[in-house]
Amino acid sequence: MATETQVEEYPRKGGLRTMPFIILNESFERIASYGLGPNMIIYLMTYYNMSAATGTSIIGIWNTLSSGLAIVGAIISDSYWGRFKAVALGSIFTLIGMIILWLTATIPQLNSLSCSQFQHVCNGTTALQLAVLFSSFVFMSLGTGFVRPCSIIFGADQLEKKDNPGNQRLVDSYFNWYYASTGISTILAVTIIVYIQDRYGWQVGFGVPAILMFLSVLMFLIGSTLYVKVKPKESLLIGLLQAVVAASRKRNTSLTLTDCDDYYHWPLESEKVMPSNDFRCLNRACLIQDPQRDLNPDGSSLNPWNLCRLEQVESLKALIRSLPMWSTGFMIFVDMNVFAFSVLQTKTMDRHLFPHFEVPAASFSVFLIIALTIWLTFYDRVLVPLLSKYTGRPRGLSPVTRMGIGLIVSCMSMALTAITERVRRQRAIAEGHEDNPSALVNMSAMWFVPQYALLGVAEATHGVGQIEFFYSLFPKSMSSVASAMYTVGTAVSSLVGSILVSSEDWLTSTGGKTSWLSSNINKGHLDYHFWLLAFLSLLNFLYFLVVCRLYGPDNDGTSRSSNEADEKHCDYRLLPESS
Repeated sequence: MATETQVEEYPRKGGLRTMPFIILNESFERIASYGLGPNMIIYLMTYYNMSAATGTSIIGIWNTLSSGLAIVGAIISDSYWGRFKAVALGSIFTLIGMIILWLTATIPQLNSLSCSQFQHVCNGTTALQLAVLFSSFVFMSLGTGFVRPCSIIFGADQLEKKDNPGNQRLVDSYFNWYYASTGISTILAVTIIVYIQDRYGWQVGFGVPAILMFLSVLMFLIGSTLYVKVKPKESLLIGLLQAVVAASRKRNTSLTLTDCDDYYHWPLESEKVMPSNDFRCLNRACLIQDPQRDLNPDGSSLNPWNLCRLEQVESLKALIRSLPMWSTGFMIFVDMNVFAFSVLQTKTMDRHLFPHFEVPAASFSVFLIIALTIWLTFYDRVLVPLLSKYTGRPRGLSPVTRMGIGLIVSCMSMALTAITERVRRQRAIAEGHEDNPSALVNMSAMWFVPQYALLGVAEATHGVGQIEFFYSLFPKSMSSVASAMYTVGTAVSSLVGSILVSSEDWLTSTGGKTSWLSSNINKGHLDYHFWLLAFLSLLNFLYFLVVCRLYGPDNDGTSRSSNEADEKHCDYRLLPESS
């Protein structure tokens, strides 16, 4: 997310020959990482005696840390390390975390297996055991935070050539192949890795991802002599932070209107524009109070934490404008964090597709990926040409409309899940399994496929629409922030989901009552939990409609860039000293 880049000039570096190393690094990393998540709730409940609610909360915090650290990784990469070092160290961090996780399943002293029916005394999980487990999560989160935001851009660095504009087509092709490899890796993770865990146990199931991660590190480092390495320079996120700090330091400075408004700082080579009128308090960040004190002889800012460029201030304003719409997307990711409970549900049901083929309980999320892929293809190839004739929009429906459709579909998914779980629970009790949560219920797990399909459609419509909305709202210099906000949104949602699960478990178990989220799902009421999510999703949609009004009747995310200044400009180099 650097605003400016500076590439080391090596005549024989970069190009297509570096692509296998970069794409294999990311593919192996995703297969290894994504393969650990679906079954993790079972591992925590089995090896660490955690309840379903506690395990789900811990997984949510782990996801929060992984997504949230992506912003930290981007800042460190852009400003200090460079992308090569960030991806290399991030891959090594992930490998260390996976090795530690594998050791927890291999060394008996590092875990606390659940009590069998013949044991009268259960040994609780010790602080050391939890410390080792959590350290593996921290290392993997650190690795994810550095690899995910940097890997795709590092690959583009190998292909970009400023002196060859036609090379952009090659870069676009690389992005397509990169995302295709990501989709394939995800499918392999939630099918093959999950199957290995179910079939061969946790030692092999965690060992295979560790081996794949070792291959990921090895492949990336083998190609190190071939890479173009971009030098770290200025990060856009640091620039936004500078604007906040500068505006705060000048909060007592008055903003008086004159012929030329006030005098603002912009790069000498850029076109002079006036700051926008909304959030005028932030205009102080680029207000020149004393040219002798604030500027270098070449016109640049002496201290960017006291005086920012106008571009930085306008970028910060664009980010603030996007926050209300960004917040409407939290709930859809909270809905998608139901997979831990869904694994417990499908594990007690008939999962056979064919007489001799049984789908692993944690692999049902593959139906979400399939639905997402089918919907994106159908929308792009079939609906867009039809809808564009009626709406006049090249993408058929506006980004905001697609976001709204995604929110409604996710609400429908939660309602359908609640109904299906109620039927499953009633049937389990009728068959006498109320006290045996691991007993097989005479009901096909395929009843949960529509839930995953609807969530896939919701993610496809809302996620793509949200990113397109941000791209249209932000200036070009902030295009990378669109995907970053999506990542941070998943982090916030994971944290909100963890807090919701913990609070719900505590509130519904007060007075000795059985929690809705009891580990014995036949005694608990997961259907109430899903109805609660459906209700919150409906409230979130109503909030979304209110937010839409804030963006005007067009609701298409048109960028509100600042207007160009009149022909009569003010030269800040001729300003008198401020009193």
